[in-house]
Amino acid sequence: MKIITQAIPTNIITGFLGVGKTTAIMKLLQDKPADERWAVLVNEFGEVGIDAALISGDPQAAQGDNGTLFIREVPGGCMCCTAGVPMQVALNQLIKQARPDRLLIEPTGLGHPKEIIAALSAVHYQDVIELQATITLVDARNLSDSKYRRHDTFIQQHQVADLIVANKSDLYLGGELEALEQFLTELNLQHLPVKQTRQGELALGWLAAPAKGKDPDTGTTGVGVSAAVGVATNESALSDERIELTDKDLTGLVRIDSNEDMGMLSTSWIASGSLTFDYLPLYALLTELPFERVKGVFRTSQGNVAFNVVNGVLSSCPLKQCDDSRVVVIGGNRADHDRFEKGLRGCLSQNGVLD
Repeated sequence: MKIITQAIPTNIITGFLGVGKTTAIMKLLQDKPADERWAVLVNEFGEVGIDAALISGDPQAAQGDNGTLFIREVPGGCMCCTAGVPMQVALNQLIKQARPDRLLIEPTGLGHPKEIIAALSAVHYQDVIELQATITLVDARNLSDSKYRRHDTFIQQHQVADLIVANKSDLYLGGELEALEQFLTELNLQHLPVKQTRQGELALGWLAAPAKGKDPDTGTTGVGVSAAVGVATNESALSDERIELTDKDLTGLVRIDSNEDMGMLSTSWIASGSLTFDYLPLYALLTELPFERVKGVFRTSQGNVAFNVVNGVLSSCPLKQCDDSRVVVIGGNRADHDRFEKGLRGCLSQNGVLD
């Protein structure tokens, strides 16, 4: 077993919904040194994990023959809520399992990065975690929309950053970077370095930059986190049932109760691995309803596929592995979510029969 002899370099990769955080992490994993063990802690806004399935099912994910990639999820909203217990438990378990050379943490796009940084800076983690650069991805096109510029989480994601990365820069039409510079100046953050990239391409060297390492509000090195690494305090508070829904008892399409936070409604569904969705009707369904965000992995008539809808634009990619189908939608209203479920059921292949 690998023994930790020094603190684990740790990065937070944050940014608003749909900015490309998961894609960026997958690209980093493709480029990681082959002899290093990396771990990823993923927070989901929905109640079932999608990002871990995307990362582990990526044909180019650098998992290696010796299990050099470890993933753990904290579904169901912001990982730092409930006094930080869900995050602490998941983090402690992940470190014990993986003994990683580097840890990447992806908060939900609607999460609170200040609280996460404060938790990681607590005394319990000072000899275990070396907090390095917090990287905030931003799609600078969104700055033309006041709902982003006024959103508390969007603002906070910039305030905690050690590095701002303007992602999807190949889609900019002109003036977006100037708008980003103006926004940073308004927040008195004009000193922050800004990089441009496309398709989530992050340089490994960006990870090693030092972090502020202090609570952004108080300047202290951590507040009120009670669980130490290696201590199974309140492990029952982490609902594994929400994560591991793919056991032998799952035989149909299951809807997980809606989660509503910060004005955003989300609903999740998970379908048994014995069920298959017809590809073309499913593709059409994913573009029909007015959701802020749709993310899912599906077993389809054309193989395992990941789908991603951001700002009404649908993208897809093949997956090498997909044990079941799962999807989360964010935005819209409950009637929209009901119609989406009806559509999902209509996309089931004749080979898949619901109980």
